[in-house]
Amino acid sequence: MQHPIRNALRACSTLLVLIALLFVAQVPARAQVTERVKVADPYLEMRTGPGRGFPVHHVAARHEWVTIELRSTDWYKVRTASDTGNDKVGWVHRRQLEATLTEAGVAKTFRDIALDDYLIRRAQLGAAVGRFKSEPMLKLWGSYRLSDTLSLEATIGQVQGTFSGTDFWHANLLAEPWSDQRLSPFIGIGVGRFNNFPNSTLVGATDTNANLANATLGVRYYLTERFVLRADYSLYTAFVSDQRSQEFRAVTAGISFFFY
Repeated sequence: MQHPIRNALRACSTLLVLIALLFVAQVPARAQVTERVKVADPYLEMRTGPGRGFPVHHVAARHEWVTIELRSTDWYKVRTASDTGNDKVGWVHRRQLEATLTEAGVAKTFRDIALDDYLIRRAQLGAAVGRFKSEPMLKLWGSYRLSDTLSLEATIGQVQGTFSGTDFWHANLLAEPWSDQRLSPFIGIGVGRFNNFPNSTLVGATDTNANLANATLGVRYYLTERFVLRADYSLYTAFVSDQRSQEFRAVTAGISFFFY
């Protein structure tokens, strides 16, 4: 028997990878930049678009000056300077531009820009693995910041135990008091649904469906570029019936990437 949440989990895993690839490959331009830098490496590869999937159409040589005109996350639109007016325009990754020199003769840096991106982040997608009542679990989540300190987060997960499996989903409200810091703790509460399905080999086994409540305590750490590490501890309460509930503890660690 196929379980809807299990199928959704697989679909979301695939979607998460595809979105990450598309996001890295090409994101609409969002910031105007004007600055002249000098090529310090033997050459600077200029592509037709903001992504590694676009071909290199021109190479700027060492000691050549280029002007940065536009920014699209980690990609920058640059223009060469030509005495004949035959300027070349292309896109260069941030890592290559970090090897250029400013007009003052110092290495170009983008550290402040990368941190600004983290501070204005809005949407995030992530995945994590861990233990759910001593059994292995996988979960995927997506979140959206409502304000500097509050976020809405939706999670789907799966636990594969020795005698049974569990699918669950929940929506949480997260509070992150120090969201402007690289290392940022958070707390959250939420509700959802819990579905436990024993192995078909067990005699008389029946599925258990229940409402779910949870409380979460965790920490995020801004790793680099658009990636954030995360670890959390959660207490789940499944309301099996009016008279009975079950509690489960889970510890997970994972990684997410953010959008603007």
